[in-house]
Amino acid sequence: MNIPDTLRSIKTSLSERSRERKRLRGPAPLYYAIADAIGMLDAGAWTALAKEAGFFMSIDYLKTLEQVLPHNLAARYALIYQGDGAERTPVAAVYMQIAEISLAQARPEKNADEPSHALRAPLDKLAHSAKQRVLTCGNLLTFGQHGIAFAKNVDAKLAWHGVAEVLYRVRQAEKIAGKTHFIMIKDLHAPYIDQATHLSNLSYRYVETEPNMVLDLHPDWKHYDDYLASLASKYRGNVRNSIFKPIDEAACTVEQLSDVLAAQAQLHALYKAVQTNAGFRPFELLPEYFYALQQVAGERFRCSVVRQNGALLGFLISVADGDTAIAYHIGFDREAAAELPIYLRLLHAGIADAIALGCKQISYGRTALEPKAALGARPQPFGILVRHRQPVLNKMMKHLLLGIEHDDAPARSPFKKTAAASIANEGA
Repeated sequence: MNIPDTLRSIKTSLSERSRERKRLRGPAPLYYAIADAIGMLDAGAWTALAKEAGFFMSIDYLKTLEQVLPHNLAARYALIYQGDGAERTPVAAVYMQIAEISLAQARPEKNADEPSHALRAPLDKLAHSAKQRVLTCGNLLTFGQHGIAFAKNVDAKLAWHGVAEVLYRVRQAEKIAGKTHFIMIKDLHAPYIDQATHLSNLSYRYVETEPNMVLDLHPDWKHYDDYLASLASKYRGNVRNSIFKPIDEAACTVEQLSDVLAAQAQLHALYKAVQTNAGFRPFELLPEYFYALQQVAGERFRCSVVRQNGALLGFLISVADGDTAIAYHIGFDREAAAELPIYLRLLHAGIADAIALGCKQISYGRTALEPKAALGARPQPFGILVRHRQPVLNKMMKHLLLGIEHDDAPARSPFKKTAAASIANEGA
């Protein structure tokens, strides 16, 4: 290609980008119903859209969640329609959360008994007062795309234009309560990543995060022992000697917790023991949240616990979302975990729970990639779209975000060769 052709190509590309940007910045040929509570919207329209989107977009779950949301979160909802009059049909349901996050939540919580606490007090006070409001399309309490449900055969480009307009409208309305500094569309994965790429013309920046670790469950695994038997001898021996044996020798048991209400204070204390040590804590679950989740999830819910002499040392909550078990709430006694492999034992309990729930895979989330890879879990690429309200800061953020590094999942092959090939075929 000669230079004139190259220049014409660049000019055409810039012109197309300019037209797309202008189109997206204008109103979409759509209609919107936006509400502060799910009960204010058309239940039939929401249910029809969310039918294929799973448990976390269901009206029952969202109604329950409204009652137990963390104190710094507020929910918003939208239905997007296309057409006029009697021909108007719903094309998308959107779930959003507004979070007020302080700088103090972006670092591990410090112990007030530490000698240096008094010296840090002024900085801690400043960190608690420095707050940002973030509008999120999605659910901060889960991982996965649990914020958007599209109608079948919808024009994806048009629907995403509608999602962007909903977020703009909500941000504008929220100016009464205070400025919304960031907008985030969370946990995008295939096919949503490709569908939403054109939102870059609205200054949304795509950032790849750590992957979601997914363990495919072979249909022949009817019990946990079937999973264990599929492991190569090296990995199977490691599980038995490094995880099961220490737990058994410490007289610990792994059980199903059915009476979550009676144990909710203990569960919350174990959750807090892990949560306070996290580098970023955008919210804190309420003690009554766990029982509320059990009630709305019903038979989809499992809570595996590790006990020692009757005392709870750790728990893992899994919820079946269609064919996927979401293993996503965990807590454990940090002092006990320094001596015993409680966390690893709970990950294995999650496999037994998922098999009992009849699921085909387990979604373990983004943290602790190494031990999850050792289970046989493989990475599912995840990312977010983010936008700052200030154009200048948005440009700065672009360069900042593009420079963010995240951990890659290690490659592990814990299964026997025949089992690994079978699982790979099932996953494909």
